[in-house]
Amino acid sequence: MDLEFDYIICGGGASGLSIASGLSLDQYFTNKKILIIDPEFPKKKNDRTWCFWENDKSYWDDLTHYKWEKVIFNSPQINKTISLNPLRYKMLKSMSYYKKNNDLILKNPNIQYLNDKVVKVDDKGNFCEVKTENNIYQSKKVFNSILNWELLKNNSKYPLLIQHFEGWFIKTEKDVFNEKEATFMDFSIEQNSNTRFMYVLPFSKREALIEYTLFSKDLLEKKGYEKPIINYLKEAGITNYSITNKESGEIPMTGFPFHKQNSKNIIYIGSAGGWSKPSTGYTFKNIERKSKLLLKFLKTKDDFKNFSKTTRFWFYDLIFLDVLYQNNHLGRKLFSQMFKNNQSKLIFKFLDEKSNFFDELKIMSSFSTGIFIKTILKRIFNL
Repeated sequence: MDLEFDYIICGGGASGLSIASGLSLDQYFTNKKILIIDPEFPKKKNDRTWCFWENDKSYWDDLTHYKWEKVIFNSPQINKTISLNPLRYKMLKSMSYYKKNNDLILKNPNIQYLNDKVVKVDDKGNFCEVKTENNIYQSKKVFNSILNWELLKNNSKYPLLIQHFEGWFIKTEKDVFNEKEATFMDFSIEQNSNTRFMYVLPFSKREALIEYTLFSKDLLEKKGYEKPIINYLKEAGITNYSITNKESGEIPMTGFPFHKQNSKNIIYIGSAGGWSKPSTGYTFKNIERKSKLLLKFLKTKDDFKNFSKTTRFWFYDLIFLDVLYQNNHLGRKLFSQMFKNNQSKLIFKFLDEKSNFFDELKIMSSFSTGIFIKTILKRIFNL
């Protein structure tokens, strides 16, 4: 194993693989020596799913497990079936993504991988040093996807909520699901002073992913996730089913300025770099977009501190999360107001950060303004 590289990628998850694949496909980087460090690379199991909305036909179609033309938003205030046309809500299983990218990466003779754990990354000025549990490696640039939860938890300026969830892939004995409609958010469940909803993705009349999701400060005990799923299925009349797989996860929801961690030669990517949208946790399309921008950046510029810029959408997310952190019980009400008072195309355009200022004013006018004005003023004087 060599000890010196042009690029080291810390982590072989979605963002690390996206960067590695992009480097492999671009002739500009043909002669670059690359090392991927991950204790479990290449990943060989389906450990998560990614969902996103985009046009019906796209690059990811061959990996798409299922897609829906309609989604449902449900709460005590509103029950709304939304046509996404011309968009589709798509689901991609991680194993298919891993395999496609790994097949490409492992054919590249200039890419090596190491099954080890990164313990420290340092920018020494002219080079970077990556220390693992077993050795020390050097590179000109480092892409680091390892999330530092303690950094987020220990800062007081940018409160941290966690999107945490458990999902069950189930198979029923009878036809019970409408496979043409995905339930985007179902707030009909008990909130217990938090923001809690069910997420239902049916793949057939007898198969679906049922996921219990929270936006809150603290995680639950295992039974705290299982019991609501059991009760939700029971209330829907679904009692005879088998669980074929489970998934769970935690995603940071914070306005923390991740890009300020970047140095000249080290950049944080994926959730570690703030590539998960703070207010929703959606990550996959951001990884795709940011990876392309980053590779383009590498061809003409050298200092990673100049890669990321703060936008007005960051400020919108920051204010929303400030409100939700101080008033976690209001999540159901806020999301209900947004979906009740706006056309779905505008909402998804806004969540994609493709809206204009007038669109955004319309979205903002959906909410009770008092609490937001107070939060904005408080945040402005604390920035």
